[in-house]
Amino acid sequence: MEERGLLAALKRHPLVRTLLELKGNPRYCVYLEPLWGIPYNLYMPFATLYMYNLGVDDGQIGLLLSIGMAFQVLASLFGGVFTDKWGRRRTTVIFDTISWSIPCLIWAFAQNFWWFLAATVLNSMWQITNNSWTCLLVEDCDPKKLVDVYTWVTVSGLLAVFFAPISTALVSQYSLMPVMRGLYVFSFVFMSLKFWTLYFRGHETAQGVVRMQQTKDTSYFAMLKEYKGVIADIFHTRSTLFILAIMILVNITSTLSSTFYSLYVVQNLGVSEAFLTFFPMIRAVVMLLFIFLWQSKVNRLPFKPPMIAGLGLYIVGQLALVFAPDGGGAATWAVLVIYILADAFGAAIFTPRKDSLVTLCVDPQERARISGLLYVIMIAVCAPFGYIGGILSGINRILPFVFNAVLYLLCAVMVLTSRSLKKISDSVMAD
Repeated sequence: MEERGLLAALKRHPLVRTLLELKGNPRYCVYLEPLWGIPYNLYMPFATLYMYNLGVDDGQIGLLLSIGMAFQVLASLFGGVFTDKWGRRRTTVIFDTISWSIPCLIWAFAQNFWWFLAATVLNSMWQITNNSWTCLLVEDCDPKKLVDVYTWVTVSGLLAVFFAPISTALVSQYSLMPVMRGLYVFSFVFMSLKFWTLYFRGHETAQGVVRMQQTKDTSYFAMLKEYKGVIADIFHTRSTLFILAIMILVNITSTLSSTFYSLYVVQNLGVSEAFLTFFPMIRAVVMLLFIFLWQSKVNRLPFKPPMIAGLGLYIVGQLALVFAPDGGGAATWAVLVIYILADAFGAAIFTPRKDSLVTLCVDPQERARISGLLYVIMIAVCAPFGYIGGILSGINRILPFVFNAVLYLLCAVMVLTSRSLKKISDSVMAD
């Protein structure tokens, strides 16, 4: 009886109810996400160290980031065109395969910088599928459920983190290099399975069918020329400019953190590389507890207070890294726990709202092209910061995190002073 009561209570949870009620594309997008998230979380904590052990230094790592961003600009520019012309479903499977399946094979057999450069160029095409997959996720979804849907995308990634100790155990027993090569092959298989399952079980969205019909006789060049009007709309819409600025700042910080964190804690703080996967696990536990215990209550609030709180926690986490003592002892671990807790709570509060704002701020009739252009502009602005981050890390490995703290502070000021955010939040809560 107690088990039945617990099950019934679980089904009444707003997030669980949303998950069970999902239909069509949103259902398959959310349900299949672990097939990408599990392999990604197995190899990602060791990816930078893998490059470093193959002779790629801090500066080259930063250079790869900037080159990848430069190609992401091109990919994002064509993302809206392909998504409208080919349809959301077909664009997603083609460019998921190009940007993830093939690079995983290249990474598996990489020997030096040039292999990583080739994989980076192909991997940059994920910006195309970022556009098309997002359209698959949201276009047939009830707008009132968007925050919950994006929360479940986050949860899928968090649950995948709990598979990370597998890679830690393998690295401890067999060493980093052979394990990473095997993990990349594993990632190729499971990610490909996810992409093609979504293709065969999903369907084209209603808006996608409309856009395919509207653009079937329009050349690619003509569609690119039409971006002129779309760009004008972006720069004359205050709410779109606001979310663009937030996207830029957050993308810079997440890129620098994900790239230079492992190098910093292993090379400078003296933490064993075998423990790298435990950090995202602790983070995942905290985020899941927050999501299931408090997220529904936070969802009742206007957008601004939770976003400010999330950004404040991000700042605390970055400063914890900056002032962390080295040596790998108890003091080091204590400060790293502060970082993990602050970053986890910050992400759980901030990320679903930021992601849903990208959808809420965009004209649904022009979602593919506007979203594509937003990412073009974002990546073009962010592109130099990978190289800048590499230089900063080369000077002192705490500098990327100092820089991140400043950017989060700037982001918080923008959220605090934004009138557009208040209007959007009031509109959603009124519905």
